Amino acid sequence: MSTHGSANPNRREFLQTSTAAVAAGALTAGLASSVHAAGSDVIRVGLVGCGGRGSGAAAQALTADPQVHITALGDAFGDRLASCRKRLKSKFKDRAPVNEETSFIGFDAYKHVIANCDVVLLATPPHFRPEHLKAAIGAGKHVFCEKPVCVDGPGARSVFETVKLAKEKNLSLVSGLCWRYHHTIRATFDQVLDGAIGDIQAMSCGYNTNGLWNHDRKPEWSEMEYQLRNWLYYTWASGDFITEQHVHSLDKMTWAMQGAHPVKASATGGRQVRTDSKYGHVYDHFAVEFEYENGVKAFSRCRQQNDTQTDVSDHLFGTKGVCHIVSANTSIEGEKKWKYEGPGCNMYQVEHDFMFKALRKGETINNGDYMTVSSLMAVLGREAAYSGQTITWDQLLNSKTVLAPLKDEAGNPRYEWTQVETPKIAMPGITKFS
Repeated sequence: MSTHGSANPNRREFLQTSTAAVAAGALTAGLASSVHAAGSDVIRVGLVGCGGRGSGAAAQALTADPQVHITALGDAFGDRLASCRKRLKSKFKDRAPVNEETSFIGFDAYKHVIANCDVVLLATPPHFRPEHLKAAIGAGKHVFCEKPVCVDGPGARSVFETVKLAKEKNLSLVSGLCWRYHHTIRATFDQVLDGAIGDIQAMSCGYNTNGLWNHDRKPEWSEMEYQLRNWLYYTWASGDFITEQHVHSLDKMTWAMQGAHPVKASATGGRQVRTDSKYGHVYDHFAVEFEYENGVKAFSRCRQQNDTQTDVSDHLFGTKGVCHIVSANTSIEGEKKWKYEGPGCNMYQVEHDFMFKALRKGETINNGDYMTVSSLMAVLGREAAYSGQTITWDQLLNSKTVLAPLKDEAGNPRYEWTQVETPKIAMPGITKFS
């Protein structure tokens, strides 16, 4: 029986706990001082995963607080780390005092970064998130954690436990599900959760876009390196794009349902256009029907195909009205008409502003429950599409299948630069869920 994400607090309680920093109670000023470097107001920040999103997160952390310093970098690839370090030093000068001694390369780089900072930014491919998050919280570090946070059931179970530990330790855990920090979307969900459209009856969401980047194979790369350089296209690394990208849309469904998770999903999906081997084995389209315990259904579709219509929108249908969310434009139609008229924002920056402001005040933010529920919801849709079967939440949460190209004798992931198999493309009716 699942115990995660099934709580149903009233709307006011949900607004207070999901969108505001929660005071740490017994801590106060002690927490703020604990993140400082000895004898100064500097907050030492380490980055694990130096690609585009990680480099951006580091810059946003530096922008959020004038006394944030980037003191450690870690990445599997030396060229990505060097590029990130150069950019940070060029823009932020002495606030990025990272040198060779505090730059770490390889699969265990995260351990060394964690040991050399107070706050950790986690931005590697999603496969590594459960292990890195567990290590960071276990070491008593505050964390900014990019989405998604798992690619399989065992990873989700690990993250749920780490989220619990973060609460016990009064550590901040801020999620990269950035729409939760966008002024417009926050104001919109304030309305929805305060009853503006009544009780939710059904929901739909879409994330239809063009394709993304790809790196050509180099002869000196092992298959493991090639797959990690192109991690978007390997389910073990990314969770497939329904998990890596569409999780933003699914998280709005979690938001509307006040943190509750669906109990089952059925789906279709496939690989129509991105059939070249350079795209690994992932799909290029999904359509999923999720059902919740109270009978509400959410209809999800996502696509990554070039030269197709872009549509990133969400629609919530209630007993008193409908809420439309089209990217950052929102409106409510029905008994109560409403449209946001406040300022816009850079949501990527705002999430870091919230985090570091809370740390300075001795408060914590923990987004862990919803980020895990929404990530696992994406995995649920993927597994339903891959298998062609209806998959329940509890089946997935209790799954023992660990997605990794290499495993040790105990079935745990292991990593080395070597030749690994290219996973087969999932075929509904043939591919089995386990």
